[in-house]
Amino acid sequence: MMDKHEIRKAVKAVKKLLTAEQRTEAAARALAVVEALPQFAAATNVLVYHSLPDELSTIAFIERWAERKRLLLPRVNGDDLDVLEYNPQQLHTGAFNIQEPTGGVLLDPERIELVIVPAVAYDRHGNRIGRGKGYYDRLLRRTPQALKVGVAYQCQICDDFTPDEFDIPVDIVITDQGVINRCNHGS
Repeated sequence: MMDKHEIRKAVKAVKKLLTAEQRTEAAARALAVVEALPQFAAATNVLVYHSLPDELSTIAFIERWAERKRLLLPRVNGDDLDVLEYNPQQLHTGAFNIQEPTGGVLLDPERIELVIVPAVAYDRHGNRIGRGKGYYDRLLRRTPQALKVGVAYQCQICDDFTPDEFDIPVDIVITDQGVINRCNHGS
């Protein structure tokens, strides 16, 4: 059994081996599966992360859906994440070098219908390892009605860890190789 620190280090090393073309193709494949979900088709309020260079890229997805869905982005506020509507003219580099919305109108997380969740690693049961600060675990607690969709490269699937009691699992994990598992945690 590996600890979370070891998994973060191992996954980071494997992701570094992916070429730019592999990263682009993987993101397109994984997010096409998200787009095909009936829950995505039905959702109006979709929370998505603005990807960092080492994460499965959401940039093309955001650009494609910005006019057709109410896309929401998180913004770090102390130990929590606020939720704001995406506007490409209202972004700045915020905490941890992540592009964050600068608007002032916060959305109640209970109005979110689908969350696209980043992680360092997932297991086949929807448990996730984040970057270690717990931001998404605290946010996901405030979105009990939302379908929680984890997206990742296939190399980020790791069944060799035990989640902590405060970790919030996702309902479905999707990689560039397809759906890993429809998890039974709610939604």
